[in-house]
Amino acid sequence: MKLAIIQMAVSENKRENLRRAEEHIAKAAEQGADIAVLPEMFCCPYDTKLFAVNAELEGGESFLTMANCARSNNIWIVAGSMPECDENGKIYNTLYMYRRDGSVAAKHRKVHLFDVDIKGGQNFKESEVLSAGNSITVAETEFGKIGLAICYDIRFPEMFARIATHGAKLVIVPASFNMTTGPAHWELIFRARALDNQMFFAGVATARNAAANYVSYAHSIVTNPWGEVLLQMSEQEGVIVCEVDIDKANSIREQLPLLKHRRLDIYN
Repeated sequence: MKLAIIQMAVSENKRENLRRAEEHIAKAAEQGADIAVLPEMFCCPYDTKLFAVNAELEGGESFLTMANCARSNNIWIVAGSMPECDENGKIYNTLYMYRRDGSVAAKHRKVHLFDVDIKGGQNFKESEVLSAGNSITVAETEFGKIGLAICYDIRFPEMFARIATHGAKLVIVPASFNMTTGPAHWELIFRARALDNQMFFAGVATARNAAANYVSYAHSIVTNPWGEVLLQMSEQEGVIVCEVDIDKANSIREQLPLLKHRRLDIYN
């Protein structure tokens, strides 16, 4: 399977962001990618003041643009995440995964909201605007089962242990670590989750904009089930296609059967 990591720049102009996303996905398809992955909040800046302004009901402009893009390029798309609102006015940080025909394969609402106040560093409170999702998401695809999560979700290992028991061999995580947590934890946490659960992990971030209210660390990454880094980008915008060999997860799980050795009888 060929996975396209799209680390795109994001502005406050939603239509421009959608246009850029379409261009990057078309480029990924030209390079033979099977799945194109966009970053967290690819259609608007990661800023709580802008979530409500850009929130859409399912089936809105961003949703339909990505569905049409999947269909026209014959490619699977993990559409990063976008602000989604429901009929009751609640807003979620939501990821949609589209099949090649533009139909929805899976939907994940961010489960763990990013509410932090780090002394001398980042202060951010998603819960001021967003509501939390309440489900673990594993998509059935032509490549096998793929787990889906969003950014802060990755800090909770119990979630990914559960995804592993559902048979996933790859987890895709659109994310936006900042300049406090990124240098300290980004590579470490993606390697650790891959190693713990013997899965491939892909973390896809926006390109860095030093003038933004929230500055993305960028450095989109793919790690393998042995905890190794297959690729890591810099802070610049770009598209990289990475080959993921799902059979490697099976081989490692056979040689080092961590999942079979879990003692759920004592720590379920």
